[in-house]
Amino acid sequence: MRIALTGASGIVGGFLARGVRAAGHDLNPLPGYRLGDAPDLSGHDALIHAAFAHAPGRYRGGEGDDPEGFLHLNLDGTLRLFRAAAAAGVARIVFLSSRAVHDGRPAGTLLTDDLPPAPTTLYGEVKAQAEAALAALPLHAVSLRATGVYGPGKGNKWREMFADYLAGRPVPSRVATEVHGDDLASAALLALRDDAPASLNVSDLVLDHHDLLAEVARLTDCRHPLPPRADASALRIADCSGLVALGWRPGRMDLLRATLPRLLDQSPEV
Repeated sequence: MRIALTGASGIVGGFLARGVRAAGHDLNPLPGYRLGDAPDLSGHDALIHAAFAHAPGRYRGGEGDDPEGFLHLNLDGTLRLFRAAAAAGVARIVFLSSRAVHDGRPAGTLLTDDLPPAPTTLYGEVKAQAEAALAALPLHAVSLRATGVYGPGKGNKWREMFADYLAGRPVPSRVATEVHGDDLASAALLALRDDAPASLNVSDLVLDHHDLLAEVARLTDCRHPLPPRADASALRIADCSGLVALGWRPGRMDLLRATLPRLLDQSPEV
């Protein structure tokens, strides 16, 4: 399958690019593509859209002080890309959406694949509107509502936290949902299947800083105090049964433990 990928140079895009190539597909990372372009996608079987413009390190609130520009690039640009793909005869589109489309749901809500969006941020609203536009196209379209992504490389979002812990500096209590970038890539490939539903949650671990740093302590023999456990009762947990039915098998804690040595190697000097 010939697959075009936007955002291949980004944090998540790197995982997606490696996953597509590892599966034996012909990847076109669309060099030079910018949001707002309408590239010629003739001859491609599928498009995976992962490009997103935002303030560094921020998704919710990623518009900074330019919400109009944020909308123009991320919503208008995405819709133009989708239309170009449809006009070129691309048969399948997978869109990297976000669990942020559900931020308006009550605390503790179980997020099912078919739950309608309820965004509370401009980021979530952009993702929700792009999902709706994609679903209206006459082709196979799937939106992946992904949670926080972890993994080695420039996507190692825990670098500073690991450095703080190893140096004995305080680390705040927090619990969140996470998925490894490689597992997100495998989800994107499964979403290309004909029997994939129109929206799929992508989440794996409910991970507390306490438990994450306990693994770090085990690997490093660090004896600094761990942060207290956070209250997880308000988390909105994603039900990923749709992906599991397609054959998705995320790495769970085994993959996290296997990845941690590489993540620690990338931690800044303490």
